[in-house]
Amino acid sequence: MSARWPFLPPRPETIRHRLIFALDVERFPEAEGLVALLAEEVGVFKVGKQLFLHSGPEVVRMVHRHGGEVFLDLKFHDIPHTVARAGVEAARLGVRFFDVHASGSFEMMERARAEVARVCRREGLRRPKILAVTVLTSLGKSDLRRVGVTTEVEHQVVRLARLAHRAGMDGVVASPLEIQRIRRECGRGFLIVTPGVRPPTGAHDDQKRVMTPAEAMGAGADYLVVGRPIRDARDPLAAAREVVADMARGFLSARLRPAARG
Repeated sequence: MSARWPFLPPRPETIRHRLIFALDVERFPEAEGLVALLAEEVGVFKVGKQLFLHSGPEVVRMVHRHGGEVFLDLKFHDIPHTVARAGVEAARLGVRFFDVHASGSFEMMERARAEVARVCRREGLRRPKILAVTVLTSLGKSDLRRVGVTTEVEHQVVRLARLAHRAGMDGVVASPLEIQRIRRECGRGFLIVTPGVRPPTGAHDDQKRVMTPAEAMGAGADYLVVGRPIRDARDPLAAAREVVADMARGFLSARLRPAARG
């Protein structure tokens, strides 16, 4: 292989495992229809509050039956004991990821990590990756000021990411605009899961800090969360394939960049 190509270009079946589809629908039958349709193109399905409250743990089991992984996106934020016990139940469901709010405190995150690890060892469970939510991608500077946070959005995101890293979280949920700064502060092994991703021709909807899939992967994201651009497309399967192809372009460009400097 020539020096210009130090590794093979990423295959779609590899990149698709980094795509998290937001299963933001109201009812179980609609969710199962999308999972059945997209299971070969999407690695992880994100189950949020509305669907989980309507359908309960059965929606997680359904995704598993179709061969998919689950990101349980309930954004736990409570006293340390309560969050730790909720995390244990998420682990028992077999989810791949679940999340907590970093603003819930260092103690809350550390306690959840320790308790989940302890129970998984005792019960022989696969330990889920625990992600800390930094600043929601729907929020901007003026929104933070209204709740008493006077620093810039990026500074607040990075501050919470550093706190999560010290507490032993596996990674964070953060907008694409903060990826590079988090990577510098927290290192390569710290996962960055990125919502606020829209195809070049897509609407931003209620997201304020966005990038395209190629841009986000090129900036160093590990996983991308995409919902409406796939769900609301005329052909969701084709839309998912287009997102994966765009992700692959960004992934490849990021990894060729050091070689190009040489």
